[in-house]
Amino acid sequence: MDTTYFGRKFGVMVFNDSLTGQVLFKQYVQQETNKLYYSGIEEISRRGIKVQAIICDGRKGLLTLFEGIPIQMCNFHQVAIIRRYLTKKPKMHASKELWELVLMLKQTDRESFEGGLNEWLGKWETFLNERKVDLTGKNRYVHKRLRSAYRSLKTNLPWLFTWYDHIGLNIPNTTNAIDGHFADLKNKLRNHNGLSLPRKKKSMYHELCQSVKPLNTISDENRRRF
Repeated sequence: MDTTYFGRKFGVMVFNDSLTGQVLFKQYVQQETNKLYYSGIEEISRRGIKVQAIICDGRKGLLTLFEGIPIQMCNFHQVAIIRRYLTKKPKMHASKELWELVLMLKQTDRESFEGGLNEWLGKWETFLNERKVDLTGKNRYVHKRLRSAYRSLKTNLPWLFTWYDHIGLNIPNTTNAIDGHFADLKNKLRNHNGLSLPRKKKSMYHELCQSVKPLNTISDENRRRF
């Protein structure tokens, strides 16, 4: 599940079945909120589909919102978070090594990644904890962005390998499928830049409806697995 925006005050929140590629539910939103995600999952469940796992972007509070449902944080979004802290070409050796480890995230398993992260911390912990007194007299950490990158990985680690912990559910480790759907939708609307908001909604509704699979055409097996 994910949300994309068309301008500052209009977006569409989409819940996509990772097994069939079909849009199960959509809603237009002015702002992406956890409450709307929760109501979307409730609506899907009300329609008779058992949600066995969720893949999302890891926004604050979302990963712990759905009790009893395995949550996978999109590995692509986690890499993007670290890239904002370290850049694609970090200069410090500690940052370079952490960035190289993060680039392996989408291709490795939990034990290997956790081991690599712990090994990195053991090597660079003293460096990470360096402090200095600034011009105001306050004692601050020297490498704040590197600390933020490490803290993000450590905090999100329980949800980065849900696909691995529940291997039988065939959980994707990214939201790439739905992101591709968004890109296609935006490309089509880009060809009609002059459309008013009501017409844009109508056009999007038509495109999304083509992807919606009626409940009675989803197989029992897929209904159980999703």
